[in-house]
Amino acid sequence: MKKLMAFCCLALLAGGVWAQRSEIKLEEHWKFSKGDFSDAVKPDFDDKNWQTVTVPHDWAIYGPFSRDNDLQEVAVTQNLETKASVKTGRTGGLPYVGIGWYRTTFDVPADKMATLVFDGAMSEARVYVNGQEACFWPFGYNSFHCDVTPYIYKDGRENTLAVRLENKPQSSRWYPGAGLYRNVRLVLTDKVHVPVWGTQITTPHVAADYASVRLLTEMAHAGDKAIRICTEIVAPNGEVVARKDNTRKINHGMPFEQNFIVDRPALWSPESPSLYKAVSRIYVDGNQVDEYVTRFGIRSIELVADKGFFLNGQHRKFQGVCNHHDLGPLGAAINVAALRRQLTLLKDMGCDAIRTSHNMPAPELVELCDEMGFMMMIEPFDEWDIAKCENGYHRYFADWAEKDMVNMLRHYRNNPCVVMWSVGNEVPTQCSPEGYKVASFLQDICHREDPTRPVTCGMDQVSCVLNNGFAAMLDVPGFNYRAHRYVEAYNKLPQNIVLGSETSSTVSSRGVYKFPVSKRGNAMYDDHQCSSYDLEHCAWSNVPDEDFALAEDYDWTIGQFVWTGFDYLGEPSPYDTDAWPNHSSMFGIIDLASLPKDRYYLYRSLWNKREATLHVLPHWTWPGREGQNTPVFVYTSYSEAELFVNGKSYGKQRKLTADESKALKGQDSLWLQRRYRLMWTDVPYEPGELKVVAYDAEGRKASEKVIRTAGKPHHLEVVADRLQLMADGKDLAYLTVRVVDKDGNLCPADDRLVSFSVKGVGSYRASANGDATCLDLFHLPRMHAFGGQLTAIVQSGKETGEMIFEAKAKGLKSCKLVIQVVR
Repeated sequence: MKKLMAFCCLALLAGGVWAQRSEIKLEEHWKFSKGDFSDAVKPDFDDKNWQTVTVPHDWAIYGPFSRDNDLQEVAVTQNLETKASVKTGRTGGLPYVGIGWYRTTFDVPADKMATLVFDGAMSEARVYVNGQEACFWPFGYNSFHCDVTPYIYKDGRENTLAVRLENKPQSSRWYPGAGLYRNVRLVLTDKVHVPVWGTQITTPHVAADYASVRLLTEMAHAGDKAIRICTEIVAPNGEVVARKDNTRKINHGMPFEQNFIVDRPALWSPESPSLYKAVSRIYVDGNQVDEYVTRFGIRSIELVADKGFFLNGQHRKFQGVCNHHDLGPLGAAINVAALRRQLTLLKDMGCDAIRTSHNMPAPELVELCDEMGFMMMIEPFDEWDIAKCENGYHRYFADWAEKDMVNMLRHYRNNPCVVMWSVGNEVPTQCSPEGYKVASFLQDICHREDPTRPVTCGMDQVSCVLNNGFAAMLDVPGFNYRAHRYVEAYNKLPQNIVLGSETSSTVSSRGVYKFPVSKRGNAMYDDHQCSSYDLEHCAWSNVPDEDFALAEDYDWTIGQFVWTGFDYLGEPSPYDTDAWPNHSSMFGIIDLASLPKDRYYLYRSLWNKREATLHVLPHWTWPGREGQNTPVFVYTSYSEAELFVNGKSYGKQRKLTADESKALKGQDSLWLQRRYRLMWTDVPYEPGELKVVAYDAEGRKASEKVIRTAGKPHHLEVVADRLQLMADGKDLAYLTVRVVDKDGNLCPADDRLVSFSVKGVGSYRASANGDATCLDLFHLPRMHAFGGQLTAIVQSGKETGEMIFEAKAKGLKSCKLVIQVVR
């Protein structure tokens, strides 16, 4: 009865009458076990010895790491490989392969319809209610729902929910996670109700003086009854700005249509993410049977040949990033606070768009992008009908692609942040003679379910898609890398626009610098790291400056999505060919510990138009390099700066114009970089003080940055992204722990082990250091520093009060931090 009581608190109206609609997250009291249990579907199955977990839950993130976990021998054709080789760490070196079972119970009043909604289950989910299979959904990334009304008990007994999941070996190219890693929801309704994702809102006319809003509402089990829908449009300030009260029959299953005018609308944009609500109350025979709320935004999108992308009539270019779905040390288990932390960092960098590569996102991410102001390209597939992975999605494509697409489109077509759909990423089908037919099939589904947004596909085989009609058929041709072929594609394709659907793939390790400094492809070192001078890239890719120039020089380039915003588990290129222990990527602008790399500030210097940027690299602690050339780079929004070492000026540098930089081509290997970076390439190292002074357009001193040589490591210091958390048992704070000298200077070579403890109304959750070779387990309260830093994550409890965090390391003074947990 405990679950029913908690349930009633959410579902009862004043007076003790059940609400027409209620939604309950099934989070706690789950039982879990790895392995296969044929009798686990039965309500009386004994699971008392199973682990008790809270959902969302990722069973594999706890490790241990191993070279043998999902060892693969493959040729990665999209990386230009022609011969198979052993790949280690490709899926993160974590034990995601196998079968797992989850079980819980729930209550349903006898007069209610019951639907289970899974935001994502990894993978090949079989859902059983009271011993009967309610549904099967193979794709682990998609949301799906099951009407379980036929299987629930009507006599007051608790209902048993059992879920079987299976991850096959060689089913992914990156760490996919494992288990019920996204939320599970129970939706209770009357018989006549709006089904899951049952509304569609469009804004056919958008202008400053007024906007039109069109609402289509589907009804389940309406039959030939007359349906009355009263809808109010609620503005961001809570004011009701439009109403309609209509009654009609649902003809031949057609949706119920209502149209509204909103005067002087607050338009949604990344700079002003204004959100409205449509609150619809549904009546049958004079009785209210449902209430359905649809959140939406008012905005227009337009693509103009030769000119580009327009939002609300304003020309703009995507300043976007690609992200995989894992949350670093938290694994794939979704957490809103962790997502918000990622988006906050990206927002400060000036990022305004997210590509969900290469999978459907968690709904919480889309909701946050609505609220925080990020445009989205949502992408469903990394594989179509031709395999990339032996046990990949190609096994299900023929029977399931349309179902998966429909779920994705109906789920997110009302979110204003979504401005484009992608139908795939680097699919081998792109080079098939009739591959365009598959692309057309998927694009047509998008146009049918949502005629308001354009469709793209991430294409990497430029010659194929230019010659076989594949690229010409898409609304938006999206190219992954191959920046040197953009002009050719623009001239050959009828759309006369080009999107950088995936760009750069520059690789770097935070705080690691390699000498001599040069622009290199596929550079590899004995320590399995990459240089943070941001001049190294993979064989198929490039450094950021090439994409910056394309965006600036041509109107018809509509922007880019950088690979990647954050490092992620798996794909440790260029150290993926039997180069264990590398098991996480190095592509990220921000590392696995949520610490920005130097490259973050290069992007910020161009993308963040609100605040100035002045960042200096490398660090200035180089014992043994005295007198050796140690180039200094500056990433800044200012056009000019001067470098001083121990008071001696090394002169001023200014960013070159496009014409000036092109004039150096063939003479200077960094000719293009001089357009976006200030670089002093001949600086002998001497301990002491490195200072950079930046000047504004009038030549006046505008800002300065000082870096000092660190002394002996002395103590730990900790800085929190937040000092107050909500007492919901889920909220997180990210704590940066640094090894510093007595004056507070970072000790960039220190890698000692740091231990953590948490007391009070919270707990330790996980930690990471950003080192792709580190095998420390995330969930244990200890982690080695990398580059003198690491991140510890703490989680609130459900009581208010203080949470006290302490970090200790041998030979150093410890540090403490108090975090308040409040309602």
